[in-house]
Amino acid sequence: MLRGDLAPAGLPGVVFTPRSGLALPAVAFGHGWLQPPARYEELLRHLASWGIVAACPATHGGVLPPHHGYAADLRTTLDICTGARLGDGGISVDPDKLGLTGHGMGGGCAVLAAASEPRTRAVATLALAETRPSSVDAARRCDMPAMHLAAGKDRLAPAAGNAEAVAQAWTGPVQLRTLTKASHLGFTRGRHWTDLVFDGRPEGGTRRISRALVTAFLLHHLAGGIEHDALLDGDLSTATIGELTAAAPPQG
Repeated sequence: MLRGDLAPAGLPGVVFTPRSGLALPAVAFGHGWLQPPARYEELLRHLASWGIVAACPATHGGVLPPHHGYAADLRTTLDICTGARLGDGGISVDPDKLGLTGHGMGGGCAVLAAASEPRTRAVATLALAETRPSSVDAARRCDMPAMHLAAGKDRLAPAAGNAEAVAQAWTGPVQLRTLTKASHLGFTRGRHWTDLVFDGRPEGGTRRISRALVTAFLLHHLAGGIEHDALLDGDLSTATIGELTAAAPPQG
C-alpha cells in the first residue's frame, strides 16, 4: 500500500491507498479530541490493504475545536480523494463509494458531515462523542447505513449517552455494538500525553475487533463485499449488538 500527504491538495493530513486500482471506495476518518492522526494509522493501513482509500485530516487538534469546522474538513477530504490524482495516477476513487468514519469527537463530526453530504454511502464510528451542533440531531437526517461501536468501559463518552443516542436517532439501517472490555482510548495506538489524563489506554484487542468490524462493514456497503457478513450479523462475546427501538419522526 501507499502512504501520502493531503497537504499538497490544501489540507494537512494523511492518506493511505492500495498500490493501484480504479473506481475504489474511499473513507474520510475523523481523529479523536486532541489525538494526532498517527494514532489511527494502523486502521487506515488496514483499510487500504483491503482496497479502500483511507484519509484523515490533521486539522482542529486544539483544546476547543469547532466541530462544524472539522466536519467540513471531512467533506473536503472526500473531495480530495475523488478529485486529486493519487499515487502515480493509477489510483482513482468512485464518487458513489464514499464513507465517513471517526473516533470520539471525530465520530461525532463524521455524523455531522454525513448529514450534509449526500454522497455518503456508509458511516462507522468508534466511541462516538457528542458535538456542538449535536450529532444526535444530525443523525435524524442520516438515512445511509451506519455502525456505531461503543466502548463498554468508556467514561469520557459513555455508550448510553453518546453512541446509543445517535443510533437511536438514526433514520437509516443502523447497528449499535458495545465492545464490553474497551475504554475510550482503546481504539488508538502508540503513546501520547493524553494517555495520562484521559480514560483508558491503547488496547490491542479493542483495535483488532473494531478494525475487523469496520473493515467488514465498509466493504459490504461501499464495495458490495459479502464474504464477511457473518461477522457483521453475529453477536460476538466481546462486541454485543444492542437493541434499538424505531426512531421517532423528525419534528416540524
